[in-house]
Amino acid sequence: MPRNFLLYADGGSRGNPGEAAFGAVISESGKLVAELSERIGVATNNVAEYSGLIAGLRAIHQLDPEAQVLARMDSKLIVEQMSGNWKIKNHEMKKMALMVRDAHPANLIKYEWIPREMNSHADSLVNRALDE
Repeated sequence: MPRNFLLYADGGSRGNPGEAAFGAVISESGKLVAELSERIGVATNNVAEYSGLIAGLRAIHQLDPEAQVLARMDSKLIVEQMSGNWKIKNHEMKKMALMVRDAHPANLIKYEWIPREMNSHADSLVNRALDE
């Protein structure tokens, strides 16, 4: 039976573009499974946000390639793009979206926009990576 994971992903840059990092928090049945964060160099906010989503989905895929995933993000742009509601016009964003689709089967992922305050754990991982 496939597992169900909850993924909170975030990214940020200091300057846009600027020094950037991502954070991702994975849980299953209310239990923390993994915290991921990494500084990614100079990038835009959107690239950092996508990077957090990709890292989280890749980690989940390693745990269970058939897992159902609820991905929660405070980036309305990425949630709407990956849900198929908004077109992806930017070339770099198109490449990132393809990386998301390669990370875990799209039909197993549901995206949900959340207010920034509800994404504080992933956001703290972003800031920790940027501060190191």
